[in-house]
Amino acid sequence: MVRQVIELLTPEDTRALGRSLGAGLRAGDLVLLSGRLGAGKTVLTQGIAEGLDVSGRVSSPTFVIARSHPAGRRGVPLVHVDAYRLGGDLAQLDDLDLDTDLEGAALVVEWGEGVAEMLADDYLMVRLERRDDETRLASFEPHGAWDRRALPVAGEGA
Repeated sequence: MVRQVIELLTPEDTRALGRSLGAGLRAGDLVLLSGRLGAGKTVLTQGIAEGLDVSGRVSSPTFVIARSHPAGRRGVPLVHVDAYRLGGDLAQLDDLDLDTDLEGAALVVEWGEGVAEMLADDYLMVRLERRDDETRLASFEPHGAWDRRALPVAGEGA
């Protein structure tokens, strides 16, 4: 069930929302991102990385499928996965051993809907929708323990 919807007028708004979300993430957290090409999934993940204060440049991991970013001051590393090329193949997802990564890192999975939910009962689904005027809507669907956690507020951590 959607608990919150935020309008994002600019890419910086999307990044700021990611920073707010990232500032609250901890090891073991799973965030699934859903949206068409160009919806802002990677920009949101860049903000999440800034909020976590991880090392390394965040870009779409399409061709490597998963990228690890070492922990910074907050002590929480980020594993950024692009499940697009997996095409729903659960065996390939399982081969990545993401459940092991999930124990010690925050895990963000682009194109994760329909594939990555099996990694944990507790996860946050973030759906990004790009509208005709290039603004975006971000909707948050918490599952499991995420239902009791505070969700980010637009502009926090900016």
